[in-house]
Amino acid sequence: MAEKKEEMSPIEMKVAQQIEYYFGDHNLPRDKFLKEQLQLDDGWVTLETMLKFNRLKSLTTETSTIVEALQKSKTGILELSEDKTKVRRSPTKPLPEVNDDYKDALKHKSVYMKGFPLGISLDEIQEWLNGKGPIENIQMRRTLQRQFKGSVFVCFDTEEASKQFLERSDIKSFKDNEMLVLSREDYHVKKAEERKQFKAESKAKAKQDKEQQQNNAEEKEMGLLMNEQTGCLLKFSGELEDVSREDFHELFSGHGKIKWVHFTRGAKEGALLFDGNAKEAFDKAKEANGGELKIKQNSVNWQVLEGDEEKAELKNIIDAQQESFNRSKNRVSRGRSGGRGRGGRRGRGGRDQGRAQYKGKKMKFESDDEDDKPAAPKRELKEADGPAAKVAKTENGS
Repeated sequence: MAEKKEEMSPIEMKVAQQIEYYFGDHNLPRDKFLKEQLQLDDGWVTLETMLKFNRLKSLTTETSTIVEALQKSKTGILELSEDKTKVRRSPTKPLPEVNDDYKDALKHKSVYMKGFPLGISLDEIQEWLNGKGPIENIQMRRTLQRQFKGSVFVCFDTEEASKQFLERSDIKSFKDNEMLVLSREDYHVKKAEERKQFKAESKAKAKQDKEQQQNNAEEKEMGLLMNEQTGCLLKFSGELEDVSREDFHELFSGHGKIKWVHFTRGAKEGALLFDGNAKEAFDKAKEANGGELKIKQNSVNWQVLEGDEEKAELKNIIDAQQESFNRSKNRVSRGRSGGRGRGGRRGRGGRDQGRAQYKGKKMKFESDDEDDKPAAPKRELKEADGPAAKVAKTENGS
């Protein structure tokens, strides 16, 4: 570069910065056109060719202005040919090798700034940053639709320069806009924390939404039951050790249709959910049994539920029905996925030997098998020598 080092005019400063950007560490490795030009003449590019670049052409159309600007520049990045018609990157400042060390150094000498108006231009940002440090590059961050996001990455020539910039007091605001200014490293840490928090919040919200949907479904189902089936519950209590759910179906056969038997073998009380009026079914069964309704010769206390008692018992039945359905679904899932032996056969007895034949289907208010048993572990299914025991038919038809 020439020895001439007078003060630069504003336009000369912009011209020098723009050409030095074209040949700089950030742009040159990615500029296909400019790299092709460098191959033609030992790295030299004519000033006429440089004036084909739109941004430089918007600053000046005179080669003399470019010559003056480059002669006054103090960076030493570029040099002019002897006849002042060509420019090239100085051989004493070769492009750095883009490796992990280079990327790490780039991160440590870069600064993140947010708070610029969305309609601002790069020229306005450059003008505001002039005199605030030796800047190599300004990257305006944009959306996929090429809209400016209001933030930039500013790369300085050294890490020390970036640290000094962060300590300045005149970068905290821009035209009444409060600015967020961070080192690029701190910015990435902040974004990682925000992504982690967003993921956790999204997961929590999805869980909350799912629980709310389940609650709404239960409330809706409960509301439908209360609105459409009031008076359908018959509570019973007594000595019922040898009584099964099937006994209740037999007792009320022909007198009322039972939708659900809320009872566990060995318990001393339970409830029957009828598809219709519980009192009518009870009266018919009682009359058919000589005025006293016993079960397996056991005396039983019967009570038609109303009001809050009925609501509470309906809620218990809904919960029991859902739990029974979930158990059935899990058994079917385990039966379908486990127990495959060598060659794709199940067990040792052939293709169908050892397979639990079960098809689960959710039926509204249909009781599950009273003697629920867990499905056999996969190892047991895999090593079975003979056919699996037949699954008992459920007492309520489910």
